[in-house]
Amino acid sequence: MVSLQSAENALKSVYLSAVTELLNTNVNPLLTKIEQTASDVWGKEIRKAVAYGINGGIGAGDEDSTLPAAHGNNYLQFVTTLKNLYGQIEITDKAIQASEGAKGTFVDLLNAELQGLLNASRFNLGRMLYGDGTGNLGTIQNGVALPAGYFVIDRPNTLIEGLVVDIYNGNTRTHTGLRIRHVDRINSRVMFEVSPTITGVGTMFVQGSRNKEITGIGSLFNDGSIYGIDRMTHSFLTPHDRAVNGQLDEIMMQEAIDKLDHTAGSTVDFISCAADVRYAFQEYMSQYKRNIDILELEGGFKTLSYNGIPLVHDRFIEDGTMYLLNTKSFKLHQLCDWRYLENENGRILRQMQGKPTYTATLVKYCDLICDKPNGQARLTGITR
Repeated sequence: MVSLQSAENALKSVYLSAVTELLNTNVNPLLTKIEQTASDVWGKEIRKAVAYGINGGIGAGDEDSTLPAAHGNNYLQFVTTLKNLYGQIEITDKAIQASEGAKGTFVDLLNAELQGLLNASRFNLGRMLYGDGTGNLGTIQNGVALPAGYFVIDRPNTLIEGLVVDIYNGNTRTHTGLRIRHVDRINSRVMFEVSPTITGVGTMFVQGSRNKEITGIGSLFNDGSIYGIDRMTHSFLTPHDRAVNGQLDEIMMQEAIDKLDHTAGSTVDFISCAADVRYAFQEYMSQYKRNIDILELEGGFKTLSYNGIPLVHDRFIEDGTMYLLNTKSFKLHQLCDWRYLENENGRILRQMQGKPTYTATLVKYCDLICDKPNGQARLTGITR
């Protein structure tokens, strides 16, 4: 017999390990390459000692000369707060009652809910990996001669139907909890379930997430400090960033790879790019009658390759942009892996106030740290 208790038992004992595995390995091909660890977590913070440069205790001399003076490694302490990642499923009381005596129906119900959570997480975690931690989804404004209810946006690739967003004007939140009904990706416009009044240009963020997301790859290429350290004082915090502003070729890719090797001792093992850059790469290789190898990555992802390095297209990378990364320099530091929020009685399914529905919330406390920012590269302005 299906009951609320049996639903809880199934979510805890059967589905949690499976969902955790899927969230860690099937969300994004880049995430599968990044080690996840509980090390360097202190309370609500991550504090990581990072060595830079080389040990100074080396030198040459005469047979009976003084030995080189001992000088240890140079260290900095990176500090960042753990970010709170949430995923929520919802089951109605009616659905539970309708499944009574039909375990197959109930299993289908849970599978559907958890698949929906996985799809949402695939979108949101993938976006955060390439973000800068602010959660900025792009701008929104009224446009001239648009169909009723539509607004002009500049980054349709960051939005999806069903996503709930807040809108800010500067640091002031002007709209909250707007759910997207339709994204017109061809004409770069969006419609909400309830149409807001927008004046001027606003900035969109996922509901309640402004400046609370993980420190994604985009943050490496921003100005200012990172992990609590001033970039101007420590040059190794600055990655290689080149504006190509032209067509892609193998030489510029290899130059970036070699530069990272020579200046930072960093070996590129992952290349990610926008869709238009992938097409540019394919066109370049086709022009010179070159075959492109296909690789299969962990998690079942299939991708192109450049000299044995995976070359992956990602929807959340800005047009004309390619990242060349050493994924061994990244770690996702976490307080714990995905788990359910429990009340004082250990219950994970909670009735929503005033509604005949129950919710269960998955949570993970973590942040992404790159201990060798100068071992990463970005090429921008690539054209076809």
